[in-house]
Amino acid sequence: MRGSAEAKQCLQNEIFPLLCVDNPAFLRSEEDESDQSQQPQPQQRRKREGHPAQHSQSRGLSGPSSSTAADGRHGNGNNSSTSSTTPIAVAMEMNEPMMRESSPLSSAPENEGLQEKGRLIRGDNGAPQGTEKEFAGEKGSVSNGYPSATQSPGEGGTVAMPGCPRTLVVQQTPGSHRETWSKKMDFLLSVIGYAVDLGNVWRFPYICYQNGGGAFLLPYLLMALFGGVPLFYMELALGQYHRSGCISIWKHICPIFKGIGFAICIIALYIAFYYNTIMAWAMYYFLSSFNYQLPWTSCGNPWNTINCTNYLQSGDNVTWEPHSISPAEEFYTRRVLQVHRSGGLHDLGSVSWQLALCLLFIFTIVYFSIWKGVKTSGKVVWVTATFPYVVLLVLLVRGATLPGAWRGVVFYLKPDWSKLLSTTVWVDAAAQIFFSLGPGFGVLLAFASYNPFHNNCYKDAIVTSSINCLTSFMSGFVIFTVLGYMAEMRHLEVSEVAKDTGPSLLFITYAEAIANMPASTFFAIIFFLMIIMLGLDSTFAGLEGVITAMMDEFPDLLSKRRELFVLGIISVCFLGALTTLTYGGAYVVKLFEDYATGAPVIIVVFLEVIAVSWFYGMPRFCRDVQLMLGFSPGWYWRICWVAICPIFLLFIICSFLVFPPQLKLFHYDYPPWSTVLGYCIGISSFICVPAYMVYLLVVTPGTLKQRLLKSITPEPGIEIPRCDIITNAV
Repeated sequence: MRGSAEAKQCLQNEIFPLLCVDNPAFLRSEEDESDQSQQPQPQQRRKREGHPAQHSQSRGLSGPSSSTAADGRHGNGNNSSTSSTTPIAVAMEMNEPMMRESSPLSSAPENEGLQEKGRLIRGDNGAPQGTEKEFAGEKGSVSNGYPSATQSPGEGGTVAMPGCPRTLVVQQTPGSHRETWSKKMDFLLSVIGYAVDLGNVWRFPYICYQNGGGAFLLPYLLMALFGGVPLFYMELALGQYHRSGCISIWKHICPIFKGIGFAICIIALYIAFYYNTIMAWAMYYFLSSFNYQLPWTSCGNPWNTINCTNYLQSGDNVTWEPHSISPAEEFYTRRVLQVHRSGGLHDLGSVSWQLALCLLFIFTIVYFSIWKGVKTSGKVVWVTATFPYVVLLVLLVRGATLPGAWRGVVFYLKPDWSKLLSTTVWVDAAAQIFFSLGPGFGVLLAFASYNPFHNNCYKDAIVTSSINCLTSFMSGFVIFTVLGYMAEMRHLEVSEVAKDTGPSLLFITYAEAIANMPASTFFAIIFFLMIIMLGLDSTFAGLEGVITAMMDEFPDLLSKRRELFVLGIISVCFLGALTTLTYGGAYVVKLFEDYATGAPVIIVVFLEVIAVSWFYGMPRFCRDVQLMLGFSPGWYWRICWVAICPIFLLFIICSFLVFPPQLKLFHYDYPPWSTVLGYCIGISSFICVPAYMVYLLVVTPGTLKQRLLKSITPEPGIEIPRCDIITNAV
């Protein structure tokens, strides 16, 4: 047999496909190995030029010839019913010396490498048939890893393909099957829908103009290139290679950091508690839009006060005073939220039944979209991920035609280079790109785990992250053309109009602008429907990350009960969101948003990068990527993962500690004890990381040194179902 150097060269030339390595489900016995080693060598081979039918058999794995061979006409299938596993046969034509070398994918000795591969049998042209392998009727996958109906074995039989020099037969255990995306676009749209959320519409435009306008794009792009995109790529590669959720994946990387997975799940639940409430607000607006006159355009409603000032319908004699309140603001605060009926966090009030029904409807949609897995959610995102782009384009065209729109665009993009000297600008840029792309929430790991093993996740990371950043940039034009129009109508500067941030920017400022456009009802309906769609995508993704993690960690308990488990998760999220549905629920939403998903997520991702780059090891991780993609990440990616990304994340963490979030909403100043409560919420998720470290060291036998070494060593026998994926290297 040849050495590992030639095997490595063979891998680079893509002569030998990437199949079934490090999987204990494919081990064969010692006597099978000895039987194989005793087989005589064929005297000669038929040339493919003289046997076109045989040539098609060896090259066209998904063609009719391979199906014919799979029907078992060249052998009997009497023992097919006695096999306890599901085998998949793959025929490949290659040079004789190539078949005798050990796998370039395994670092084990040569004999052990062969033992993991299955049987190698020769064709019937002078080749012995003593090591045939039967297989049952399991469909395989070819080329891109998606199901192929043409490679379907028959009722039973043997693999003996005429004229084919060698056949590599591998067995796949029934339990190793993992659900995959129906189409590649299902995965891409799901990732885009997850990354492009409400923050792209309301947070990026505000952060941009607040930090120097066009000058902010420089730190934003730098943070994306050296921080956000490398983290995005790393999570996709980890999930795709190990095919596990955010909990069970750590036994393959560094077991002592398994608490990261539990922390991610708790953070995802916290997000579900408040994020879907924002969609319930949008649902209330959406239903209220089905009126000839939108209810937030006038001051004669029961919820309005004497300070309500409708400057757009009262002529030029109306003066906007400091105490003036627009009809849109009073509709949002006094009709939808009803915050005037709450005294604050200490007096939240009762639950708003209107919002409770809206939230129940939202969670019903979520349940029936994800209850069957990525097969169903992958179809739903074709609507929820594409519709927002249609609406954004319509609103952009409409906003550009409004009077004063140019004032908003100038305010949005006019650079203030002096802002770059402020540390706050760089902190905001790093935080914006991090929370926009969304690494660390377990979603990318879960989505990528359903990909074919050889899917080009590198290309996916570049494409989806670029689309996300461009969407944020385009959303700024959609928002600021309308803000320029508002400033023109109020006879104010754009800076005076653009004071609302977060949800208020959508539900007050933009809603007011829409209400005073021609065809306001139509634009209101599609705008708030877009908000709902953006939120649904992120909710699908966040809950799928939790569901995948738990089902991978407890497969025996949950694998056959997915529908009930998803129902339980949805019920927990609805009950946890009840506090956000009270009259003071907006105060709870603000508290969760600033403390539950801020510093805890960044600390978790910081530990994740350290665990992968320093404990798992960058050479090993790059080899994993090479096995999947056929090429190893370059020095740029390695330096980012080892050094730049940890510094990038540590920079954001320090900024949170030095400049903690200032809790203030509307005219309510949060009491001091609310800050303590916020830190307790954040620590409640992060505490899983050190708690699991202590637990693992306690239950692991041996001396302290042995415990430490074992706790940072990946567990052997990683079961990665790669055997059902054949690249087009043949």
